Amino acid sequence: MQTVQIQLPDTVFSALRKAPDEFVQEMRIAAAVKWYELGEVSQGKAAEVAGLSRSDFISALTRYKVSVLQYTDEELAQELLNAD
Repeated sequence: MQTVQIQLPDTVFSALRKAPDEFVQEMRIAAAVKWYELGEVSQGKAAEVAGLSRSDFISALTRYKVSVLQYTDEELAQELLNAD
């Protein structure tokens, strides 16, 4: 596993009322949710990035108000055509 180091202002932790390790975990989840929402990663890979089980990642998607099902317009149109 790779370790990445980033520098953040000390005030960010107090502003968000989170300890540094809580903040880092929340950043991982937020990044994974956004990448999943954008279609950059699969649900399984996003859960891995977030450091969560798949079911916990699905709960995180709900918390962030992101749909569990991600379809492009073309994929949705194709699914609708195949449904008939």
